[in-house]
Amino acid sequence: MADPKGFLTTPRETPKTRPVPLRLLDWREVYEDFASSKLEKQAGRCMDCGIPFCHQGCPLGNLIPEWNTLVWSDDWRDAIERLHATNNFPEFTGTLCPAPCETACVLGINDDPVTIKRVEISIVDRAWEEGWITPQPPKTRTGKKVAVVGSGPSGLAAAQQLTRAGHDVVVFERADAIGGLLRYGIPEFKMEKRRLDRRLDQMRAEGTEFRTGVNVGVDVTAEELRTEYDAVVLAGGATAWRDLPVKGRDIPGIYQAMEFLPLANRVASGELESSPISAEGKHVVVIGGGDTGADCVGTSHRQGALSVTQLEIMPRPPETRSEAHPWPTYPMIFRVSSAHEEGGERLYSVSTQEFLADEGGNLRALRLVEVRNEGGKFVEVEGTERELPAQLVLLAMGFVGPQREGLLEQLGVELDARGNVARDADFRTSVENVFVAGDMGRGQSLIVWAIAEGRSAAAGVDAYLTGRNVLPAPIAPTDRPIA
Repeated sequence: MADPKGFLTTPRETPKTRPVPLRLLDWREVYEDFASSKLEKQAGRCMDCGIPFCHQGCPLGNLIPEWNTLVWSDDWRDAIERLHATNNFPEFTGTLCPAPCETACVLGINDDPVTIKRVEISIVDRAWEEGWITPQPPKTRTGKKVAVVGSGPSGLAAAQQLTRAGHDVVVFERADAIGGLLRYGIPEFKMEKRRLDRRLDQMRAEGTEFRTGVNVGVDVTAEELRTEYDAVVLAGGATAWRDLPVKGRDIPGIYQAMEFLPLANRVASGELESSPISAEGKHVVVIGGGDTGADCVGTSHRQGALSVTQLEIMPRPPETRSEAHPWPTYPMIFRVSSAHEEGGERLYSVSTQEFLADEGGNLRALRLVEVRNEGGKFVEVEGTERELPAQLVLLAMGFVGPQREGLLEQLGVELDARGNVARDADFRTSVENVFVAGDMGRGQSLIVWAIAEGRSAAAGVDAYLTGRNVLPAPIAPTDRPIA
């Protein structure tokens, strides 16, 4: 145990965010620096429980009490070693994960939980600053070739593990830069791309090869891939987005979030001077109340929207845990992201009936109606219809599964009941030498699950190619979060 009285004497404290008027002028991350002395005290709140339920909340099996103790005792170098033992990219989870570990923290039963996520990102930031993170190339090569299709967190985790195991790994990405949604989906203000780029540099130095602008299934056929490589890992994510087929959907001005956000990211990175889909000077409506919707909200603020309204068909969540989500499950509670702090309005229990055009045929508004849940179905409340001004509507309603056209159809892999790629306990698909990891096999999920699955799939591939079992496999494909 770090500080035996830490959880009694030290209140939970997190970094302050930069002032809203200031941070809306740039795309940098929103949090201010947090002093190491404060962080060490926060780590000292960890009770080093006999049964650390934070482990159950973390799909990666992060050794949370161990690195909390090391930080509290000012042993930061050993802390990064323990952190890297289970997580290839703690800077990704430390900025983007919703921290189910914290909602499973035992201290959270009757007090504020330990700031696990903040400790995690602070450890890895310190390690980069001190030069402790270096390439780890393999000592020997197996001569086996592995293709990883997709360069999101699951693909990168699988690639790094397999490279370090001695295999020759090539990562294919159809976009013109590596990173998947980390690159073009996640806004800069949530995770600056310097964090991604320095990891890619590390992976290149270890021997991983990256090929961009290659649409596997189009530029390279599935058969060509299987013939050239001893194993293939499918890590293309769940990219088939959910649409909203209501009257007026074809009116100009309605876009999917993943049409809008990548362009904004390209502007932030300097690849584009301006976005052809911009919120500047417009009333913006975001349909979908999740994280992607919040990303659209924050991006619209930075682009200079006149107003931003986020719609959610579900009721407003409660402020605290309900009986339906007892500890240590991940509770459905009302949360305020940094994007919501910056302004805008959130409407709950509403459904879009129709999009409306002006005389020129451009989007001018949408008609919505309040709804209530009756027997598991949403029923419109009569007399609650109204128009909401909108010159830009962004659909952020999630994803329905992987894209089937092209690669998956060519491979002929079996799909599960949810339309995802089916796999066995070793993450192997129904096709010989083809494996799957991340959202393509699991369905839309959290980044922490993507990394865990990438690591686990790598263990399955390594065992398939060499007959050995040296890579850690923290989860099985049937595992589900405690949420």
